[in-house]
Amino acid sequence: MVKRYKGIICIILSAFCFALMNMFVRLSGDIPSVQKSFFRNFVAFIFAAVLLWKDRIPLRCKTGNLKYLFMRAGFGTIGILCNFYAVDHLVLADASMLNKMSPFFAIVFSFFILKERVKPFQAAAVAGAFIGSLFIIKPTFTNMDLVPALIGFLGGMGAGAAYTMVRVLGERGEKGPFIVCFFSGFSCLATLPFLIFGFQGMELWQLGMLLLAGLAASGGQFAITAAYCCAPAREISIYDYSQIIFSAVLGFFVFGQVPDALSWLGYIIICMMAVMMFIYNNREEHGNESNSAD
Repeated sequence: MVKRYKGIICIILSAFCFALMNMFVRLSGDIPSVQKSFFRNFVAFIFAAVLLWKDRIPLRCKTGNLKYLFMRAGFGTIGILCNFYAVDHLVLADASMLNKMSPFFAIVFSFFILKERVKPFQAAAVAGAFIGSLFIIKPTFTNMDLVPALIGFLGGMGAGAAYTMVRVLGERGEKGPFIVCFFSGFSCLATLPFLIFGFQGMELWQLGMLLLAGLAASGGQFAITAAYCCAPAREISIYDYSQIIFSAVLGFFVFGQVPDALSWLGYIIICMMAVMMFIYNNREEHGNESNSAD
């Protein structure tokens, strides 16, 4: 029970760190998303490399895992770029919620990539979350935020695909710090050409904001890793949605943002789908444990 409470505290801390990351990204001002992504991933790469050195984890992947590492890194890079663009152009809570579509996309990609069976309840939850996202995106030709919202939605899709690959790599024996290091290094290299040829000059305070964004992201990564080491995902994953509350509060007090009624309706629908999935997964797990005991 103590470890479970520790896991809950860690995952809420992780959500707060990622909300701070989005706030610092927005505070850094009018800088290309690619440039913001580079500095965020560079800080994460340093942290992951130090952890690899500290734990004496070798800098090589296991046989057959390289393609999954590249897929994780590629999808993750798309997810970050899209999320940062959405953070810069949408209400902070809207951008965070669209990124939180990733668990539902993970179910979809698990079906197409891992060939896992999707149960009717899971399919209904994915459909419900998609409907909720439409209230945030508001797909009309008069909506000036339509393109950033669609890009934010694409970011959630990229993150969902990346998490699917993380699951594959974890099952194939890759260590978490190595996966993070590979992803961060790949993202830095992928965005480096754009940084070299399209670098936009920054003031010292803007660089500071980006470094703080990187630190917050690293804190979020370490906290969420600690959370899942303390308790299984089925018991604590729902608390990750506290990021929406943190983002809404930060967006209001720092940027004066207030999500509209349709966005709030979208938040409620997506969170309801997440709660239902949380309860469903717990019941499924307990049912399997009971059957095993019999």
